[in-house]
Amino acid sequence: MANSPQSKKRARQNERRYEVNKARRSRIRTFLRRVEEAIASGDPAAAATALRAAQPELMRGVTKGVVHKNTAARKMSRLSARVKSMSV
Repeated sequence: MANSPQSKKRARQNERRYEVNKARRSRIRTFLRRVEEAIASGDPAAAATALRAAQPELMRGVTKGVVHKNTAARKMSRLSARVKSMSV
């Protein structure tokens, strides 16, 4: 339990950051899910469009510290490889 004024303030800040980060993570997952669904539907054009929309969201998560840089790179690499293999 926070006792000092500083620790009380830090607890409040942590709660706010938790909510913001949770929303960001959820938004990123939504965009990634749209790519997955487009791949599953078998439509290469929709998958490519969804991938282009997901990329900036994922990178924004990196700059905001919600997702690790290598995690984002790995996800983008795997998704783009799957989308690319559809159009062949």
